[in-house]
Amino acid sequence: MSNMIEVNHLKKYFRTSKGLLHAVDDVNFSIAKGTTLGVVGESGCGKSTLGRVLIHLEESTEGQILFDGKDVTRLNNHQLKKFHEQAQIVFQDPYSSVNPRKTVEETIAEPLRYSRRYNRREIEAQTRKLMDLVGIAQRLRMSYPHELDGGRRQRVVIARALALEPQFIVCDEPVSSLDVSIQAQVLNLLQDLQEERKLTYMFITHDLSVVKHISDNICVMYLGQMVETSPADELFDHPLHPYTQALLSAIPSTDIHHIQEETILEGELTSPVNPKPGCRFRSRCPYASAACDQPQTLQEVRPGHCVACHKVQQEMRQA
Repeated sequence: MSNMIEVNHLKKYFRTSKGLLHAVDDVNFSIAKGTTLGVVGESGCGKSTLGRVLIHLEESTEGQILFDGKDVTRLNNHQLKKFHEQAQIVFQDPYSSVNPRKTVEETIAEPLRYSRRYNRREIEAQTRKLMDLVGIAQRLRMSYPHELDGGRRQRVVIARALALEPQFIVCDEPVSSLDVSIQAQVLNLLQDLQEERKLTYMFITHDLSVVKHISDNICVMYLGQMVETSPADELFDHPLHPYTQALLSAIPSTDIHHIQEETILEGELTSPVNPKPGCRFRSRCPYASAACDQPQTLQEVRPGHCVACHKVQQEMRQA
């Protein structure tokens, strides 16, 4: 299976009054066509910035982005317009990501008008089809965002993202602001659309219980770096990095007979501004040693399972 996205040594730094903030720092990964890569981590770890850099809402500082085999790292305005027909994003808050003065119909039709590929009748027909596709009743065409619940607003955002038939969509915490019952509906919709349209997703979230059910592979981020990557089932069955283990221990269990001990992370959070070399998790890791002061790189320790931890890599070699 060929890759839709390949990322090589991608970096995104922001200049602050205290120095360079390493939001995304030397990240490498790929996403096969028609699959979903889940990206998880705490708030502030850089996962949303990574998604925005991938679709050029932010320009990268260094590194390479390949989209369907073509280098799209640096694009001019014309190339960027063409690229955004193939790569879209669904944001976390469906209310703030739509214009409150535009109706459902106007919001969904916006990219169709912007592309200048359709006449007025074609735009109306396409808009109706998109509403049907994502499950929005036609009677809501003239409704405004404040008249819709969160689930319907997010469906409007999804319909808008699908308007120009993209191949790749970044889903940036698309269900975190929704009620649990509505979350399931939106997740099922995204999966149905993926199967029907052969879409490729990057699904960004801080909720591991959500990402488990929608992802083929998962990347765990910590302060701008990937610390573990693995097929989804493998990650949940055999978490290796201490940070991943701590995240998984915090997931509530529905089994009343299973007593799960949550790992409480202690220690001071490393600053992402001008970070020192070495593992950025070492100040909170219960297994930290002098070796952790050296740079940690992702290495494959099981088939398809990579981890950036000196202790784990050493143990797996000895096993």
